[in-house]
Amino acid sequence: MVMKIVPGGILHIYNRGNNKQPIFFNEGNYFFFLDKIHKHIGTVSDILGYCLMPNHFHFLIQINERSCTPKKIGSLESTELQNGFRMMQSSYASAVNKQFERTGSLFQQNTKYKLLESDKYIETCFHYIHQNPLKAELVSKLEDWRYSSFREYIYPEQTRLCNQDALFRLLDISSSNFYETSYGVIKEELLEKIF
Repeated sequence: MVMKIVPGGILHIYNRGNNKQPIFFNEGNYFFFLDKIHKHIGTVSDILGYCLMPNHFHFLIQINERSCTPKKIGSLESTELQNGFRMMQSSYASAVNKQFERTGSLFQQNTKYKLLESDKYIETCFHYIHQNPLKAELVSKLEDWRYSSFREYIYPEQTRLCNQDALFRLLDISSSNFYETSYGVIKEELLEKIF
């Protein structure tokens, strides 16, 4: 099924391990996955935020013209963005299966996406993504999780996947208030709108 996307739209894209099993087994896996994201997703969209968790991932993506470009793979109709996620997950799973001499599906079959229709939902999703490791008690501070875009926003010297300028233009967040707003409490009723 082709994603119904238009340039300028904002998507929350997420998936998890098959049967909720881990998808990252060591630090090298996380960085290899980010390389795949750069190659397959960063070239066809603007990444605004991300977080890789031991058994799932989240991305906040701004769609551009290239994202929407139709892509046909055999009889399958797709878009460049949808195909990018398919290619990224397939090549990552293949490498992990080879590394650990395993077989079978690594990811759940269908990557999920939600078109976010208001700035409030976009901001909620952005902070929710970054707060994942804290909520899961993997770290005591957001900046301690090495596999999220939070560190890109507070340490500008780091290599970036994210288009920070696009995010700051989109939301009422700036580099000066980013840290404080990132720790804000997220209202439960807003969370329903991002999935």
